[in-house]
Amino acid sequence: MDKWNQTSDDFILLGLFPPNQAGRIALVVIIFIFCLASMGNTAMIHLIRVDVRLHTPMYLLLSQLSLMDLMDVTTTVPNMALNFFSGQKHISLLGCGVQSFFFLTMAGSEGLLLASMAYDRFVAICHPLHYPVRMNRWMCAKMVIGSWMLGSINSLAHTVYALHLPYCRSRAINHFFCDVPAMLPLACVDTWVYEYMVFVSTSLFLLLPFLGITASYGRVLFAVFHMRSKEGRKKAFTTCSTHLTVVTLYYAPFVYTYLRPRSLRSPTEDKILAVFYTILTPMLNPFIYSLRNREVLGAMERVFVVFSFKKK
Repeated sequence: MDKWNQTSDDFILLGLFPPNQAGRIALVVIIFIFCLASMGNTAMIHLIRVDVRLHTPMYLLLSQLSLMDLMDVTTTVPNMALNFFSGQKHISLLGCGVQSFFFLTMAGSEGLLLASMAYDRFVAICHPLHYPVRMNRWMCAKMVIGSWMLGSINSLAHTVYALHLPYCRSRAINHFFCDVPAMLPLACVDTWVYEYMVFVSTSLFLLLPFLGITASYGRVLFAVFHMRSKEGRKKAFTTCSTHLTVVTLYYAPFVYTYLRPRSLRSPTEDKILAVFYTILTPMLNPFIYSLRNREVLGAMERVFVVFSFKKK
C-alpha cells in the first residue's frame, strides 16, 4: 500500500465499518436510513412545491433545508456503500475534492439556514404585526441565496487549500468521506495556521448561528408563556420545540467535532459523530417536521392520496 500511495494521487477511504459480516449488516442499516432520508426529503420538497397553503417563508426555508439534507446524505452514503461492497476504497483527487466541496457547502449553508429559520419564528411570534414586512418574499429569497453563496465560498476556500497541500505520508484517510480535518494529518507540512482557520470558520458558520438561535428562542419562549390564547401558545411551542430539536441534533456533534484541538480528537469518535450530522439528521428532519406539524400533515392528506384513504 505504501508503494501504491507514493505513485498515485488517489486517496484511500478506510470507511466506517470493518469488512466482515457485522460491517455488512451495519451498512445495510445505513443504506435503509439513506433511503428513508432520500424519500422523506424528496417528499417534503414536493409537498411544499405543489401545496399553495405551504407557500410561506417558513416552509420555503424548510424546503431548502430538505434540499440541503438530500444533497448532504447523497454526497457521502452512496460512495461509502460502493467502496465497501466493491472492496475498492480509493477515491481520486478530483473526486475527493468534489465530495469535500459539496459536504462543506451543505454544512455551512445549513448552519446559516437554520439561523434564518429561527429568525423567521422570532419575528412571527414576537412581532406578528411586522411579519409581512420583515419576512416578505424578497427577504426570504435573500436569506436562501445568502446561505447558499456564503456556504459555497467558504467550502471552495477550504477545498482548494486542502487539495493543494503536499501529502507525503500515507494517503489513507481514516474516515468514510473526504473530511478536510481527517486529511490534515496526512500532510507533510505544518497545518496549524489552517487549523486555526477551521476554528474561525466553524465559529462563524456554526457557533455564532447557534448562539443566535439560542438567544432568539429564549425570547420566543418568553413570549409564548405570556400568550393569552391557549391554542396559539400550543402551536407556537410545538413549532419552536420542533426546530430546537433539529438544531440540537445538527449543531451539537458538528461543533463538538470541529472546535476540538487535534490532540483531543480520535478518528473513531469523529466518524461516529459524523454519522449524526451526515446521515441521521437528514433522515430525522422530514419526520420531525411532518409528524409534529398539523399544516404539513394536512398537506400530506391533500397531496398524497394514500394518507387520505387511511384517514377515512
